[in-house]
Parts: sequence; structure tokens; C-alpha cells
Amino acid sequence: MTFQLGVYTFGDIPTDPSTGMLISPAQQLTETIERIRLADQAGLDWFGIGEHHRAEYSISSPATVLAAASTVTKSIRLSSAVTVLSTEDPVRVFQQFATIDLLSGGRVELAAGRGSFIESFPLFGANLADYDDLYEEKLGLLLELNASERVTWRGRFRPALNDALILPRPHSEKLDIWIATGGNPESSMRAGYLGLPINYAVIGGYPEQFAPLAALYRQSAQKAGHDATDLKVAVSGPGFLAPTSQEAKDTLFPYWKSSMTKIAAERGFTAPSRLGYDTQTAKRGAIFAGSPNEVADKIVALHEHLGYDRHCLQMDWSGVPHALVMRSIELLATEVLPQVRAALD
Repeated sequence: MTFQLGVYTFGDIPTDPSTGMLISPAQQLTETIERIRLADQAGLDWFGIGEHHRAEYSISSPATVLAAASTVTKSIRLSSAVTVLSTEDPVRVFQQFATIDLLSGGRVELAAGRGSFIESFPLFGANLADYDDLYEEKLGLLLELNASERVTWRGRFRPALNDALILPRPHSEKLDIWIATGGNPESSMRAGYLGLPINYAVIGGYPEQFAPLAALYRQSAQKAGHDATDLKVAVSGPGFLAPTSQEAKDTLFPYWKSSMTKIAAERGFTAPSRLGYDTQTAKRGAIFAGSPNEVADKIVALHEHLGYDRHCLQMDWSGVPHALVMRSIELLATEVLPQVRAALD
């Protein structure tokens, strides 16, 4: 597999700096489609759409946005980032993504995860006490739906299926389903056992510390009898590009700080600082912000630890202005991607 680069978004709704007013969800969605179109035209490999049910994000239905994106792109792979499977109906999820796969000519992926927030649980009537069991059961059903167009199935959390005909079927024989995780060892083992590709979301710390998890994933797959050449590992996290390293880091900082300050207050973490941010944007840190040469070097260095296949950046963290995100996407495609592939391929 040729090393891939991509971009993802949660549809952050920023504040207009000239008016102090929030940009409308409609404008944000329009800009998201423009970014996906540019990423496709510039030659990037992948674009992911996240799912959140909070006021600061415009995207609660990734499949809807991906369907729109499929009609204005030609080559780029399109994926959820992630689908919060625990609070979804796997039958409906499969139908949605199979439909988008048909629209796109077979360019769709589905990343199944638990999500980084829990607001979807009360919204859709799910019990947090069933957090693990919901995901386990629904993932199992999703994989059965992917394997056969007729399914008989029984579980705890949705009505049984009795020789149910599951349509439409994807453009290819099956959907490309990934496991998305923030670094849970059990998730690495599960993905390996099932022979599914895995995406590690790394938003802090040192990404090289995920090397033991990637090794656990591959070991679990080998024990389950899966071909190692079929396994894929991706890393996703914050990043931003500008012509110079200092411009990239200074531009992203206030947006990163705004978002992380809110999360820290909600979860009782230490408030973010510039020192902590500078540590994260340094050579070993999780924030891939810098000049094209600097970001390319960081990806190549991380590849020595993980041997991974794809790196994806969230560039619009907390509402970085659209024009700057567009420039960052173009730099990733035209300057970082050639360097990384020359070094790794």
C-alpha cells in the first residue's frame, strides 16, 4: 500500500473575528465541501467526516455530508471519522454507507468507534451502563451485514433479524470497515482478531508511544490467522501547514487553546498553555503543525516507529479560517505528500 495522506473535520463552527458572531452551520458545511473538493483535486488520498452532537460542531450526520462530497469528487476516498456505532442502528448505517459507496464508485470507508463524547447516548436513548456491550454487539451485527445480504441475527439492543434482506449492497463486494480508537489495547486486539484496519486518534503526548499498540494489533491478527499484508494502520490528529514553521504554529495556537480550554474545563484537566503546545508541536509531539518540510520529516520519523500506512490531519481545529485551511490542504498535497512518498516508497 502506497503511503497515504488525508484530512478530516468535525465541522467546527468558529466565531467570525470581525463580528464576534458564530459562523452559521450552513456556511461551515459549504466550506467543508469546498475543502473536500480541493483535497481531491490536489491529489490527497482521504477525507474524513466526524460525528458530534454539540453546539460547537455542524456535523451530526457524517453520511449526509459524505453523500454530498461523493458527487463533487472523483478519486479521493471518503470516510466517517468516526461513526459512533454504539448509538446507531447498524442496519441503517450499512444502508447509508452502501448507498454512498454506489454514488462514489466504491470510494467509501466506514470508521466504527465509540466517539470522544457521550452526548449521543441520552439523545438516542442508550444507557451509558451498556457502553461496552452496545459497541460489541453492534459491531458484530455490522460485520454480519457486510458479509451477507441475507442475515438472521438476535441481540439485546435491537429487534431480531430473520432472514432479512439487506440492501443496497456496496459498489464493491463489501464495505471497507475500520476500527477507530483513541488507544485502548482491547480495541487493538479486537481489530487484529477481526482482521480489520485500525485508526489511532492521537491528539496529545508522543505518537511513537502507540508503537506497542500497533504491534499488539498485528500480533492479534497473526494469531487469528489473518494475512499481515492485508492489515492497515492509520494515525489521525491535529495539524496545520504554512510556508514557515513559526507561522503555522502561531496561527494554530489560539484555536487549539480555545478548544482544549473548553475540554479541560469539562473533564477536570489542567488548562492548556503555550509551553505545553510548543512541546506538542516539537519533533516528537502529537501536533503536526509547521512548514511542509518539518511536517514531512515528522511523518517519516513516526513511520520508523509505527510502520503505518496513512496519516490524517485535522486542520480546522476550533474554526481556523477557511482560507488558511485551504492553503494548508494545498501545501499538504503539493509539498508534504511528494516528500513523504519519496522517503517511504
